Amino acid sequence: MRAMIRAAFVAALLPASGVVAQPSEKQLAAQGKIILTKQCSRCHQVGMIGRSPLAIAPSFRAIMQQYAPEDLEEALAEGLTSGHPAMPEFEFEPDEIAAILAYLGTLREKR
Repeated sequence: MRAMIRAAFVAALLPASGVVAQPSEKQLAAQGKIILTKQCSRCHQVGMIGRSPLAIAPSFRAIMQQYAPEDLEEALAEGLTSGHPAMPEFEFEPDEIAAILAYLGTLREKR
């Protein structure tokens, strides 16, 4: 009984002490897919199968055949643009970038 009370006490103190559990790579990738689906899926195919809704917009799995996810980190932070005038400029926060890169890595690994 004491061990259970001690464990509950320690668990209750962790968030207050500033120790926050970091999401797993799988959780990060899931968050990244949500972000990309929300921001990009109107034009790009975000997932592993299917075509992009906008024919001239490459699928993310095709982009991952040309780039390593970490090669896109700076562009995601400073403003992602393309030569295509209809594509809006996107800037992402550091936690969003980590999640996006984790997801893009899953597309690259499954080639």
